[in-house]
Formats: sequence, C-alpha cells, structure tokens
Amino acid sequence: MPKKSTKKPKVAKTPKFKFKRPSLKLNNQQRLILGSLFVILGLLFFIAFVSFLFTGQADQSTINEFGNKTIESQNWLSKSGAWLSDLFIAKGFGIASFMFCWLMFLTGVFVLTNAPKQRIVNQWFWGTIIVFWFSILFGFFTSKKDILSGIVGYEINDYLQIYIGKVGIILLLVFALITYLAIRFKVTPQSIAALFKRAKSNISSEFDAAKDDIIPVDNTLTDEADAIKEAFNIKENEILESKLEDAEKLQIEEEQISEESPKVEQVITSTDEFEIEIPKNEDEEALLDIEVEKIQEEKSETNNLADKLVADFGEFDPKLELSNFKFPPLDLLKKYDNEGVTINQEELEDNKNRIVETLNNYKIGISSIKATIGPTVTLYEIVPEAGIRISKIKNLEDDIALSLSALGIRIIAPIPGKGTIGIEVPNKNATIVSMRSVIASQKFQKSDMQLPIAIGKTISNETLVIDLAKMPHLLMAGATGQGKSVGLNAVLTSLLYKKHPAEVKFVLVDPKKVELTLFNKIERHYLAKLPDEAEAIITDNTKVIHTLNSLCIEMDNRYEMLKNALCRNITEYNKKFKDRKLNPNEGHQYLPYIVLVVDEFADLIMTAGKEVETPVARLAQLARAIGIHLIIATQRPSVNVITGIIKANFPARIAFRVSSKIDSRTILDAGGADQLIGRGDMLYTQGNDMIRIQCAFVDTPEVESIVDYIGNQKAYPDAYLLPEYVGEESGTGIDIDIEDRDKLFREACEIIVTAQQGSASLLQRKLKLGYNRAGRIIDQLEAAGIVGGFEGSKARQVLVPDLVALDQLLENEKN
Repeated sequence: MPKKSTKKPKVAKTPKFKFKRPSLKLNNQQRLILGSLFVILGLLFFIAFVSFLFTGQADQSTINEFGNKTIESQNWLSKSGAWLSDLFIAKGFGIASFMFCWLMFLTGVFVLTNAPKQRIVNQWFWGTIIVFWFSILFGFFTSKKDILSGIVGYEINDYLQIYIGKVGIILLLVFALITYLAIRFKVTPQSIAALFKRAKSNISSEFDAAKDDIIPVDNTLTDEADAIKEAFNIKENEILESKLEDAEKLQIEEEQISEESPKVEQVITSTDEFEIEIPKNEDEEALLDIEVEKIQEEKSETNNLADKLVADFGEFDPKLELSNFKFPPLDLLKKYDNEGVTINQEELEDNKNRIVETLNNYKIGISSIKATIGPTVTLYEIVPEAGIRISKIKNLEDDIALSLSALGIRIIAPIPGKGTIGIEVPNKNATIVSMRSVIASQKFQKSDMQLPIAIGKTISNETLVIDLAKMPHLLMAGATGQGKSVGLNAVLTSLLYKKHPAEVKFVLVDPKKVELTLFNKIERHYLAKLPDEAEAIITDNTKVIHTLNSLCIEMDNRYEMLKNALCRNITEYNKKFKDRKLNPNEGHQYLPYIVLVVDEFADLIMTAGKEVETPVARLAQLARAIGIHLIIATQRPSVNVITGIIKANFPARIAFRVSSKIDSRTILDAGGADQLIGRGDMLYTQGNDMIRIQCAFVDTPEVESIVDYIGNQKAYPDAYLLPEYVGEESGTGIDIDIEDRDKLFREACEIIVTAQQGSASLLQRKLKLGYNRAGRIIDQLEAAGIVGGFEGSKARQVLVPDLVALDQLLENEKN
C-alpha cells in the first residue's frame, strides 16, 4: 500500500504587526518652530533665574500660593518665573542651574542650523555633569541649604561626608575634574608637560633678552660656560676647550638614554666657535605657532593688460558710436478709450446660470464656480461634484457654446496645477490691449532679459513678457487676417523700445513685399543685409536663400570666435570683450544679437523647398548659443510647410485662430486654436502648458511714427553687413576653351543634332563612352550653345535644328 503523506497542509500565516519607528527627521518648518521654542525658553529661564537672585526671598509666599490670583509676584516673569526658579535653584542645583539656560539656548541654535543630533546629546551630557560638579563643589563650602548649592548639592555633600569625609570629597572632585578634562578635551600628561616647557622657554627667552648687551648673539654657549666665564674670567680658547669636553660627555650620555629621549647633535663650524643644537620634543613642537606666508597668485600678462586697459579707459562700450541715441517715447503709441477690463455683472451672472443649467440638464452637478475676467475672454472655473467624469464635461463643448450663443467655447479639463475645470467664454464687449499698456508695464520696463518681448495680456489681465533668447526660436501660425502681422509688429516694437541699435540687428524677409516695408527707414540702425544689396528687407526668394546661407556662415564664424575666446555663449563672449580681455586685432569684435523674421514661410517652402528648409533647420539647431534667433510666421499650418524638423527646433509656438483641429494640432500638437475668436486672440506654449493671450495691438501709423523717430537720429554709415555667399548656379556657367574640347566633340555634336535629344546616355551608347566623359562633353556642348541648361530628369533641349546650322555655328567659332 502506498504510504500516506505525512506533510501537514500549509496554513496561511497571519502577518505580524510590525511597529514602525516614528521618524525624527524634521522639515524646515518644524525645525524653525522647535529651534525658536528652545531659544526662547533659554532666554526666559535666564531672566527668571537672574530675577530670583534679587526677589527670591520676597516671592516665597507667592510660591506657596500659586493659585491665588490676589497675591502678586515680584519676579520678572511673575509667578511662573518664581516657581521655576525656586524649583531649579533653591530645590535643585543652586547657581549651577544657569547651565540649563545655556543648554536650552544652544539646543535651539543647533536645531535652527540643522546640526547633527549627536552634537546636541553631547552638549546635554557634559552640561549635566558640570551642573552636578559645581553643585557639589558649592555644597562643600556651605553649612546650610541655600541658593549657592541648592538642596541637591547640599544633600550629596552631607551623604558623602558620612562615608569618605571632607578630604575624600576634595579628592573625588579633583578626580572628576581630571576625568572630564581627559575625556572632553583630550588632555594628556605629555600635553601638560609641553605646556610647562613652553612657559619655561618663554621665561628663559625673556631672561636672555635682558642680557643681550652682555653676551654676544653669535656665540651659543651653555649656562655652565656662561657661569665659568663670569666667575673666573678665563680666556675664550679655554672656554671653547671646556665646551668640547662637555660635548663629548653628552655623546657618552646619549648612548645610555632610551630612543624616546631627544637626540643631541654637535656641529663644529670652526676652531674658534661651535654650536650645539638640541631638537625639541614632539609635543612641544605641536604647540608652536606656525606662521604661513601668503603668496599671491601670479596674474597672466593678458589679465594684467586687460585690468590696466579697464583702469585707464573703462570697459568697452558698444553704444559709444551712437551714445546720443534716444529710445522712442511712449507718446508715439496710441492710447485707446476702451482699454482695461470692464466688469459686466449681468453678463457674468447670465453666463454662470446658463453654464450651470446646461450641465444640470446632463446631470452634472457643480459644487463651486469662479470667474476670472480678461480683456476678451472670461474664464469660469468650476469644481464638479464627486464622481463626475471629466470627459463627460469635455464633450459638452458645443452644447455650452449653443446655450451661451458664444463665438467659440474652449474647455480646459482640468486646468494644470488646479483641481478645477476651466470654461473660456468670449466677452460680448471685448476691450483692446494697446501696445502702449504692455510697453509701459513694470514687467517690461524693469525686465533684465536679453531680448524681452511684451506680446500681450493673459486671461487674468497680466502683461506677459517673454525672452526670445530663452525660447530660443518662435513659430507663429494662423489663418489669414487673424493677427500674425500685428504680432510680428508687436515683437519688433518691443525690441525697438528696449534694445540699443548696437545690441540687436534684424534680418527681415517679406515675400508679400508690403508688411515689413516700413522698417526700411531704420536700415542703418537696426537692419542687417548682404553686401552690395540695395535694400535690406528681402523680398526675392533667391536672395532669401543667399541670406539664410550667409547667416549659416555668420554662425560658423561666430562659433570660431567663441572657440578662440574659450567661451560657451554670446553672453560670456561679450562680457569678456567689454572687459577688454579679447584683442580686436585677433579678429574679435562685439557681437550683437541677430533676429531673423520671416513673414510668410509657406511661400518660401513652395518655391525653394529644401534650399530654404535646410539652412533654417541648421540655424534653429545650432544658432542659439551665438545669438541668432528665428521668428517664422505662416498662414498655412500644414505638415509640408511646418515639417517635423522645423517643429522639433521651435519649442516656442504661437497659434492664432485656425479653421480646423488638424491645423491646431499641426501647430501646437493639441487642439484649441480652432476655438479662438480671432482679432489677436492666440495660444502661446513653450513646450509645457498653453497660455491664452490677447495680442497687443499696434497699428501701422504707430509703427510709422516709431521708425520715423529712430530714422531721424544719427545712424551707422551702413547696415550691419552679413558675410558674402556665392551660390551654386545650375549647369556649368563656365566658358570652355575650344582647344580643350574632347576629340569626339564633333561626332557628339552630329549625334545630338541628328537625334534632337541632348542626353549623356545617348552619347554613352553611340560613342561607347563612360558616364564621366559623356557628361564632360555635354557640358562642352552647353558652353558652345548647342544644347540648353540642365532640366532635372528631362533631356536637355537641342538649340541647333540641323547639321547645316551646326556647321555654320562651328565655322563662326573658328573665325
């Protein structure tokens, strides 16, 4: 029979309750509270104890009648101070109780400074030992219970005297003191001996200094030799002989001394004089003061020269050439009558009721609602009741818009950083955000940003100032007529009001030819252009390609300058140049910021394609550190215009109103731009949360007044010149000498003219040539005017109709 299993079935063990030790780690707030409590307690105890020395006798009745309110105490802390003082001093440890005040105060300081807990424990341990030692010491000299020793000190003395007597108490106190010094301050017999030796050496040095007028300094003699010389007045030679005998005796004694004894060295300098050097003990050397000579670090020649130049001429000032330049005044900007936020209580109440009613129709309860009024949009923040799904509210966007009869409703579910859901409702009477109001704001005027831009006001009516240098590039997109050109003008106006012409330069690209033409008047102040160009504002697509490639050359040149100057970015480089640490004769110069503004990027992509996208992507990837920043605007936010490479390098984006959710996702990677109301209403994101902004409005006459004011001032001789760029033209474009033509040139001409097909593959087949030689012959045919230019995958056009015309053409070349 099979054996029965003897294993017992497993029983699930109930988990044992584990006691979790409470954490003693304090946060900053708890540390502040606890530390302040100990410091204040230490001060209060000290005040009470000091007062007890003067009012202790008078407060005895108060201590016994602590609960009687009619009896007043003379202690400076009233009844509590009298009771505590009596407890610690009279009934406790006497005068030594003052140590507790210091310990509490010190504990508070340690807690506030986050000192290690072991340090606090050590202070209390040794402090308590000191309290007992002094209490017993004072009790030894008192014959009755008083405040000098307290009851504790007196009773301990009385108990010890019964068993060891007064002599025993004295010896016990001395032993306790020695133990305390040895453990607490690491006192050893060697350190005590070294201290006495040092004191002895100081006394002997003072004694020797008093006899400097008698004994010559040069001769080092022992005390015995000095005594013999003074007593018997023997000759110097005899003294020297006696000293030699003493030295021999010392050498004999040295062999009998243990290794721990200091060694004796004898140095005889000549027959007339000698010197005996006895090294000091190690403990004695440890107590000697060492004087450390401070050596100043040597400055390099460049730093010394730079410091001298700065001291003589001051820091380099890039604004010196246009030192009298005046920024445009605020009066040039228009002030509108309907500026500011106006609160329409009836509209707020009506919208609130309609929102609540609409949500109630779908059985969505609201626990609270709050409104934030902006220039054009009001944000209603609602807190739904528990158990309501957020997606259910999000899907009611169109229903709420219908009930409110609003142009566009945008629901933020949830609002980032808040436990609420936002419903943005356009105001019936929108107010204008003027450029003057954002330029005059303190945020803009007091900003220390490199390239500050006052773009508009948020939904809470706060001016938004962003730094283009931190973005580092900006992509603006939106449908036609929704405010892109006004936004570009607001950006340029902000920089004109804040930055000197020496600090920033603009490269303006305007394919529409009418949007940015006003800025021609400040060409010699703020604009940059290619050499030998008539106009600084670029409208021709070919020149746009040249300009973008020229900016790439400028970028490479600037990086070379930064490498030679050992700097990482334009800020460090310009700081070094201002401090005169960079030599202009070595190619260094002050580098202004360059802002490239493209008003219609889609037109460039359509006409030039990769020739534009490649340098733009290269600039966006690399040009941040050397101060070249891009602002690109387009009214066609499609994926073939705003490609993946462009989006990856433009984290800062502004979306005006678009017609579809697809366009909104193309710009922002999220919806919402299709729900904007237009006229400057926009969404701004810098890679994190989206902010709804009403763009500041700057009209054409205002821009014209600003550029007129700047253009009438003294300017630079010419615009900021970018590096020259030589483009690669299609085809050869090079005249080929007749003598350098291929031997098969004539046969190739006849084949091409006969077939009326200008292709290299035809010559390869007919003349049995390689591709390279056939290609060179085609280039020679183009230079001779027999075939046309390169047309991509198509065959070249044959310009000679027949062989007769070919013969005539070749004869004319010979003549």
